[in-house]
Amino acid sequence: MSGLRVAVVSNRKYQVRVEADAPPDALAEYDSEVTVESIQAVLREAGHEAFFLEADEAFFDAVREARPDICFNIAEGLRGDSRESHIPAILEMLGIPYTGARVLANALALDKAAAKMVWRESGLPTAPFQLFSYAEAPLAPDMSFPLFVKPVHEGSGMGINARSIVHDVAELRAQAAWVISTYRQPALVETFLPGREFTVGLIGNTLFPGQAPRSAFYNARGFHLFPVLELDTQRGAVKGIYNAEAKSYALDDANAPGYLCPAEIPDALRETLFDMTMLAFEALGGLDLGRVDFRLGADGQPYIVEINLLPGLNPLVSDMIIVSRTGGVPYEFLINEVLNLARERYRI
Repeated sequence: MSGLRVAVVSNRKYQVRVEADAPPDALAEYDSEVTVESIQAVLREAGHEAFFLEADEAFFDAVREARPDICFNIAEGLRGDSRESHIPAILEMLGIPYTGARVLANALALDKAAAKMVWRESGLPTAPFQLFSYAEAPLAPDMSFPLFVKPVHEGSGMGINARSIVHDVAELRAQAAWVISTYRQPALVETFLPGREFTVGLIGNTLFPGQAPRSAFYNARGFHLFPVLELDTQRGAVKGIYNAEAKSYALDDANAPGYLCPAEIPDALRETLFDMTMLAFEALGGLDLGRVDFRLGADGQPYIVEINLLPGLNPLVSDMIIVSRTGGVPYEFLINEVLNLARERYRI
C-alpha cells in the first residue's frame, strides 16, 4: 500500500488550559509530546507523510487547509460530556477518514452510565449502578454497601481517591457531593467489586458475514486479543484503587502499582475475559482498537467496569503498550496496523 498524508490529531497536555479551580487531575487524559512524536515517527518509517494537528478550536479550519488523506485520531477533546466525539464529528462532516471509533461510540464510551446501560441490555455483566445528579438523592433499593463513587464523564482514573469506596449513607453523600462539585457532573455510584482487576486490549473490527480476517494475526471474529494485564493495586503509593495518580508513575517506579502481564489466571477466565472484551467493544460500536477494564465481584465472576476506545498510546507507560509488547507486538506494528485497519474500512 502506498504512503498517505496522515494527520496525527491530539490534545497535547501543555497546550490545554484549565480553569483556576480545576481538580488536580484535570490534565490526566491529555497526551505528552512523547506520544505524539512517537506515533508520527513510526508512521514516517512506514512511508507515510505524518504531521501533527492540535485538536483545539482552530482544528476545523486547520484540517481543511491541511487536506490529509486520513487522520490518526487520539484527541480527548477539550470540554463537555461528549468531548471525545468532537473531532470525529468534525471529520465526519468534512468527509475525512480517521482511525478509531466514530461519533456515537466515543460519546457512549465517555458516559460510563450510558455504556453500562448498553451492556446491561446486551446481557453483559456490569455492576449495579445509580446516577446521582445531587448528593441527597435517595439510594435505590437494589443498591447495597459498600459502594464505589466516581465521576460519570471522566477517564484515566480521574476523580477516584481513598474516599471513593463508601460504607454508609454519610460517606456516600459526602463523596457524591465532592464529585458533583469538583467535576461539575453527576456521580456514578456502583456496587463495589472487591476482587482482582484486569484490563484487556484488542485491535480489529467485526467481520461481515463471509468476510475473511485481514491475516492470520486476527481470529475468526476479526480481532486480535492481547494478553490479559492484571493491575496489582496493593503495590505502590496508591493502595486499593487504580486512579490518575497511580497511572502517573513510570513502570519501574517504586510508587507504581504492579503490572502483571500476562496475568496468572485459569484458561477459562482468560477466555471469558476475551469473549466479554469483544462483545463489550462491539456493543458500543468500537472500531480498530480499544481496551476493556474488568473487576471480579464478591461471587468471583468478572464484571465490565468501563471501556476506553481511545486507549493511551504512550510507548513508555500506557496499558495498551504493555499488553501489546507482552504479546510480541512491537509499537511500530501496532500503530501502523491501526492505520491499516482504518484505511481498509474506508477503502483507501
